[in-house]
Amino acid sequence: MCQKKPALQGKVALVTGAAKRIGATIARALHAEGAQLVLHYGHSAAEAQALEYELNQQRPDSCLSYQAALGDVVAIQQMVSEVTAFTGGLDILVNNASSFYPTPLGKICEEDWVNLLDSNLKGPLFLSQAAAPYLRQAKGCIVNMADIHAKRPLAQHSVYCAAKAGLVMLTQSLAQELGPEVTVNAVAPGIILWPETAQESAAQQALIARTALKREGEASDIAKTVLFLVRDAHYMTGQVIAVDGGRTLYQ
Repeated sequence: MCQKKPALQGKVALVTGAAKRIGATIARALHAEGAQLVLHYGHSAAEAQALEYELNQQRPDSCLSYQAALGDVVAIQQMVSEVTAFTGGLDILVNNASSFYPTPLGKICEEDWVNLLDSNLKGPLFLSQAAAPYLRQAKGCIVNMADIHAKRPLAQHSVYCAAKAGLVMLTQSLAQELGPEVTVNAVAPGIILWPETAQESAAQQALIARTALKREGEASDIAKTVLFLVRDAHYMTGQVIAVDGGRTLYQ
């Protein structure tokens, strides 16, 4: 009896911020469906190399890692050029990398603006532009990692929220411009993973209480949604899917 061919066999996927957390979970999910993976990372070299080794142990020569600063347009263009020369093309781009930290009004500096816009908006724009010819040729897809706070402000995070709001509009604009060859959608997580520096607190529990499902989600919830958009959503584009346990139902 013939085994069913993996849905993404023969496809090349580039995932930004893929070394750990949600990005690594997305990478594992795409790899499990047969995709060849390019793991982009910024500063997490050890984690990226460990994941590259893990995935290549599962399927030899199926994964490589690549470092690039998402605020550097030349570096972005070089990454796409070198990656596609090695892989032969590009079918899937997941703009997952994201910086997140508070910027209270009165204490915002230009460095905050640059840091938060680079990963959340500038990088996705210029990476999508560099990848567009290859994605068009492959009739591929882009998935952007938005946030429910692109539409619902988060206190003391004005720069981050503005960047994610821009990413939502970028998703819609790219969907219009890259159609009909390329689909472009976004995932908007709610309470999935707390920041690495966060401590368990009453404030976190209060946020969880203001969800319909009364619990936080898991990285796998996001990865499954990305996989749906990549594998199954052939007639969806320009959409933002909230994966938030019903958080946006509450004030």
